Amino acid sequence: SPRLRAVVARRDRVAKLTELCHALLAERGEPASAALEMEALAVYSALDEAGRAEFYDTLDRDFSPRPEVVTRAIDAYRASPGSETLVALAQAVEAPRQELFRRLNMAPGGTAALVEMRGLVLRQLPHRSQLWSVEADLAHLLRSWFNRGFITLQRIDWNTPAHILEKLIRYEAVHAINGWEDLRRRLAADRRCFAFFHPALPDEPLIFVEVALVR
Repeated sequence: SPRLRAVVARRDRVAKLTELCHALLAERGEPASAALEMEALAVYSALDEAGRAEFYDTLDRDFSPRPEVVTRAIDAYRASPGSETLVALAQAVEAPRQELFRRLNMAPGGTAALVEMRGLVLRQLPHRSQLWSVEADLAHLLRSWFNRGFITLQRIDWNTPAHILEKLIRYEAVHAINGWEDLRRRLAADRRCFAFFHPALPDEPLIFVEVALVR
């Protein structure tokens, strides 16, 4: 049936993506890694919501720390506490998916894809608690990538590209902007508007700051 064929095709795409992720973690050459990163993101982007949910389960199941490796590292640290065994323990408890996310982040569009991935994972958490580990790793990495040392503050005015102004209208949650005329008033001579941007997301304002000048 068409439904069965769709399920089989989705599982084949998830299996292909999983294979690419394992190959990416095993690859050490930069050109080959770049090609795998782009191919993996392309396959991920083509997945529907159900396919992405299956892939998140794979991230939790196949790209988590190996319990036996963690146990050995704990025993080694207990037997001989020190910097060397502590570093080995830290390496043992870090999930392989963190390195996978780091590599995917280097591909064009990788940062945006990982931000979107975290949003989807967060929406699924209430009924899929096994994804807490995936969410924790994504949050950990995004927190370091989006610290204040990486973001820049830029002024927003009427000459700012329209697609960014549209996002100001869409994103404003405190004082809703009712269309372009209202936005023009917000950007008048007695107003200032700024936005924070990340280099990897040059067209995606992260935070808006609006200021009204008074006497």
